[in-house]
Amino acid sequence: MKKAIFLLITLFLATSIYSQAIYESYRSVKLDQTRELKIQLPRNYERNEDKIYPVILVLDGDYLFEPVAGMVDYFSYWEDMPESIVVGVNQRKTRLEDGRYDEAQSLPTGSGAQFYEFIGQELMPYLSETYRTAPLKIIVGHDYTSNFINYFMFKDNPIFQGYINISPELAPTMIDKIANVLSKDPKNTWYYLATSTNDSDKIKEDVIQLDARIDSLKLENLNYHFDNFQESTHYTLVGKAIPKALEDFFQMYRPITKKTYKEVILPMEEESRYEYLVNIYETTEDLYGFKRKIRINDFIAISTAIEKTQDWEELEPLGNLAVKEYPDTMLGYYYLGIYYEQMGEPKKALRSYEKGFQKEEIAFLTKDYMLEKATKIKEDFGW
Repeated sequence: MKKAIFLLITLFLATSIYSQAIYESYRSVKLDQTRELKIQLPRNYERNEDKIYPVILVLDGDYLFEPVAGMVDYFSYWEDMPESIVVGVNQRKTRLEDGRYDEAQSLPTGSGAQFYEFIGQELMPYLSETYRTAPLKIIVGHDYTSNFINYFMFKDNPIFQGYINISPELAPTMIDKIANVLSKDPKNTWYYLATSTNDSDKIKEDVIQLDARIDSLKLENLNYHFDNFQESTHYTLVGKAIPKALEDFFQMYRPITKKTYKEVILPMEEESRYEYLVNIYETTEDLYGFKRKIRINDFIAISTAIEKTQDWEELEPLGNLAVKEYPDTMLGYYYLGIYYEQMGEPKKALRSYEKGFQKEEIAFLTKDYMLEKATKIKEDFGW
């Protein structure tokens, strides 16, 4: 418990120091009210003028915005998820009216229907027009508002692709409605669901029942994750659910780990390690809706496995890709130099090392090292 509180305090401090929240008042025609927003932009938002960012919309922004924003800032700092725009909607005085639904149909009604239209027809378009947003949109809710976020799945072409349901207080027929929607096995959709052993009994029972229904569907395309945290209460589980949800959502985004290197990449026999690397980034582009540069460490992981298994022919496409991704550095020319050496073409290898010598140093590659590689070839062949 003390560790969880300390983590949240640390996240709050990190958010306030490094990523100051913007406070905006938005006048809604649908609600005929002014709503208060909290907006956290990525650290380098102003500097990266051509970059677009996913949007994470947080309901119950009065208390849920800070832990979400802090965790997003922390994860993105370590490149475990993309930098993202986090938007909180304050609902301290309006949450019950905002989430109002018809008891028989379990669908938004009255002020709940108006709040639904406010988000879909006003707020999200406003964010897209005002900020540089990527196609990926995620929505977060807790108990009463967590029930509400599911309504956005019920229409064709939902505006959100990710749903973080933290201890949802589900409307009477929502289990059936959610299961029916998810039974279509939607692609590029993430659904996270969490409860805890010390959660409210009714909430816990419904959430466990919903998990059983979703699990019974045996879906192949839906990215679904469920957690039942031990000993956490209805409120303390928030501190565990947020990082777990983000970790699950952005599993494909993270750098190649030592575990993946040892268990997947190194043992490859018939598969191409170069194609494996390319496929990772093409898949994440499809999933998250934006293109990203291949990490230096991912290049190194693949090249290390290639050299260890002496599958030298893979170094040529890898080198060309590195030249394309990092044209001002030595990386690609180094891989091409190694490739030509192993293929018995020392003149081409020499030219690659000499070209690399003129480029910027990167990772383990220095000018002295590239000069050493070129000099060694000259000495071996008496040039």
